[in-house]
Amino acid sequence: MNLLRTLKRCAVAGAAVLAAVSLQPSSASAAASSPAPPVVGGQRAAQGEFPFMVRLSMGCGGSLLTQQIVLTAAHCVPATGNNTSITATAGVVDLNSASAVRVRSTKVYRAPGYNGTGKDWALVKLAQPINLPTLNIADSTEYNTGTFTVAGWGSAREGGAQQRYLLKATVPFVSDASCSSSYPTLVAGEEICAGYTQGGVDTCQGDSGGPMFRRDNAGAWIQVGIVSWGEGCARPNRPGVYAEVSTFAAQIRAAAATL
Repeated sequence: MNLLRTLKRCAVAGAAVLAAVSLQPSSASAAASSPAPPVVGGQRAAQGEFPFMVRLSMGCGGSLLTQQIVLTAAHCVPATGNNTSITATAGVVDLNSASAVRVRSTKVYRAPGYNGTGKDWALVKLAQPINLPTLNIADSTEYNTGTFTVAGWGSAREGGAQQRYLLKATVPFVSDASCSSSYPTLVAGEEICAGYTQGGVDTCQGDSGGPMFRRDNAGAWIQVGIVSWGEGCARPNRPGVYAEVSTFAAQIRAAAATL
């Protein structure tokens, strides 16, 4: 794993693979305009706004692929197998809320061939279903453009503490060509970038595994990315890098069917 990929993922020593990104500015699209107004550290999400969001106890985010399976990042979890060590918290924007639903894991499935570069997706099966809406995943690159929403409980600034309340922000698509100029190790076809050229809005430490999503043609939310890595948080010309969900959609669904 090269240095750039390590910077965002492993920002908090001691938290088993915490890392990756939390709502602060990042970016690298020469064509992207700045947000108006800038959302530094994100804005607080409303209760019920993103009901599919999940917080995992190792310090990562995730989304409900089904009511009993969480889609997250491979770098957040250990190898595939039985695992009862993870607690998923859902149903609230305030992690301290008495209304939070908390369910333990039973199994983990990490993307085959994951080695720290690309293929950054994983599944966590829960002991019981959570009765909340799920988040559809993109099957094609049709939605890999435009403006995306990101959300998480990660740091509101680079090196900062993780958050009690769910934060949200929007970030624009960054082309592979532009992103590769910032990150020569970008795995085109497996990773997708988003952020502002001047920085100011991005995901950060503790947002790893959370979804990057947008509206589909029917107006429903659809997931196009999984928070993966980046250099710092919200730095100019350093966009966030996300696992490209459409590339792995068939594998994700097939793996979920086996859990």
